[in-house]
Amino acid sequence: MDWLAVALRLALYVVLGLAFGLPLFCLTGLRRDEHGARFAAQCRAIALGCALAGAVLSLAALVVMARTMSGAASYAALDRDVFGMIVTGTAYGMAWSVRVAALVLCLPAVLALRARPVAQAVLLATLSAAALASLPWGGHGAMSEGLGHYVHLAADTAHLLAAGAWAGALAAFVLLSRARPRSDAAALSLLSRTANGFARLGTGIVVTLVLTGALNYGFVVGAGLRDFPLTAYGGLLAAKLALFMSMLALAAANRFRHAPRLAQALRAGQPALAARALRRSVALEAAAGSAVLALVAALGMLSPAMS
Repeated sequence: MDWLAVALRLALYVVLGLAFGLPLFCLTGLRRDEHGARFAAQCRAIALGCALAGAVLSLAALVVMARTMSGAASYAALDRDVFGMIVTGTAYGMAWSVRVAALVLCLPAVLALRARPVAQAVLLATLSAAALASLPWGGHGAMSEGLGHYVHLAADTAHLLAAGAWAGALAAFVLLSRARPRSDAAALSLLSRTANGFARLGTGIVVTLVLTGALNYGFVVGAGLRDFPLTAYGGLLAAKLALFMSMLALAAANRFRHAPRLAQALRAGQPALAARALRRSVALEAAAGSAVLALVAALGMLSPAMS
């Protein structure tokens, strides 16, 4: 396995997921008057930084792809024509061009809309969604043929967007949970409200992940690999599913236990213990999500039939 390619793929998943998910969280979880507050501005700043980092990482990923496709002995031996051929003559190159263009456009869009925070969030989420949707063209989603090619790409895209929405929500909850009960009660109040109100969007995210995950499994693995659980791909996929189930359990605990307890504690004026419990649970969920992304990055570089 090309571990540099895996690392770049993981980094792209993380930064593009946050670039999309953080402004989406603000748009779905905050009231209009809250978009001008410090927390929303912090989310947009992180999203913009992630978008620009994604453009740089995409350039690095193109170099790695060029060496892989050309079979060059070293990066120094790569010819300019190789990059031109990839960018203009392959589906991967076209998707790469769309991604970089969308990410680069984030900076002037944010600068042009400095006085309109809601519009900033909408453009950041839209452009980053386009960038995130370009990633399946470099994985298993691009390998199917005929009508299945487009169905598989659509499922992969929906899967990544749902994962990005979850990643952005987790990052937002981590940011809010760092607030000190005595000095930033407003942040804890916002955490309590958004954690309790995330149920509907969270349910949609989970349903999308499960349905598209099952569809992707059918396209990638099918029914023909009798020894699939014994392959490296099967083992990593099993680990991913176990981590996903742990994330569901932690998300359910946050929604039905920790968030309501924080709301009660805030009303009683003693939120410290409840805030600490929610902070710990959110951190564990974020850690499990990071591990899932690492496994997804590795799975994208493996064949299901590899032992």
